[in-house]
Order: sequence, then structure tokens, then C-alpha cells
Amino acid sequence: MDLLSFALLTFSSIFILIDPITVTLFFVSSIKDVSRVHQRKIARDASLYALAILLVFAIGGYGILQLFGITLAALRIGGGVLLFLIGIEMVYARVSYTKQPIPQSAEAYAEDVAVTPLAIPIIAGPGAITTVIVLIGDAAGPGWPAIAIVFAAIFVVIGVVYCAMIYSYVITRGIREKELKVVNRVLGLLLLAIGVQFIITGIKAAFM
Repeated sequence: MDLLSFALLTFSSIFILIDPITVTLFFVSSIKDVSRVHQRKIARDASLYALAILLVFAIGGYGILQLFGITLAALRIGGGVLLFLIGIEMVYARVSYTKQPIPQSAEAYAEDVAVTPLAIPIIAGPGAITTVIVLIGDAAGPGWPAIAIVFAAIFVVIGVVYCAMIYSYVITRGIREKELKVVNRVLGLLLLAIGVQFIITGIKAAFM
């Protein structure tokens, strides 16, 4: 795979999995009674926490796999299945179980909304974490240019998510719910295809 194809796969995978549309809608619904100043703080903190989580797994995720004796091919197949299931849920306009907020008291939610559920699992969910590890493993072959692409994709997509949360009311004001569902279903179809490709590549790698 050449660097351009790898860059397109990397950016599309991370963008679709983090899903700025879902993040924006959840952000709007969760901060209705919060002042604009605190909204910006929540958006900033959630973005920074999610960025830190993804970077940690990008840097140390492969070492964790080696520690537990998990091959990259196995993770790629498992990640592909996970992406496939999330894609199906997006196509049928259901909220993925990987993006469900964790039940907690109103007080704890008010204090920790930037960490949970926004940073985890809304932004940096299991699918995004798994995909980052797989992409870093794939980038090891081409070398540092490909690795730099993965890190650049993480920073860019998190930046998009942050801007979407900051300007969430402007974005959601001009888009109807039906149109958002259409966009989400198209992204779901793309995610299905990416998941299948991950599975095919993983099976090939496992038996080569």
C-alpha cells in the first residue's frame, strides 16, 4: 500500500470511528444548562483527554499486544469485526453500544462529563483505540512517514471534533435531524467496508 492510500485509509477510519456528528449531538444534549464559558472548557478538556488516550495507545499499544501474546493479525480481525458491527448500527441509525454513556449520578456526571462519557467512550471509544493500534502496526512496514500520518490523523480529527463542539449550536441549527441520519448512514456504509477490509487483511496475514 502506497503512502497516499494509507493516508486516506487512516484519516477516513479515524474520522468515521470518532464520528464528529455523534460527538456534536451528544455534546449539545449534555450541556444544555451549562454556561458558554463552561461549555468551551468541557469541549477543550474532553478533546485533550481523548487525544491523550489515543496517543498513549498509538505509542504503547503494540507493546501491550506483545505483553499478552496477541498478534497484530488477530487484533486486525477482531477490530474489523468491531468496526463491522458499529457500521451496521450506524446504517440502522442506532446508537452504538460502544458510545453509550456510562450510568452515574447527576452530581458525578456534572463533574466528570469531560472525561466520561465525552472523552471515553464517546470520542475515544473501543473502535477508535483498536483502529489506532492496528494502523500503527501497519505503519511499521513503510516506516516513519506512515507513522507520522497516523499521528497527524489523530491530531487533525480531534481538532475537528473540538471545533465541532465549540460551534455545535451553529452546526446543529442549520441541519435537520433527518439529514444528520442520512450522513451517519453513509458513514456507516464506509465503516462496514473498512471493517471488511481489516478482516480480509488480517486473515491473509494470519495464514501467510
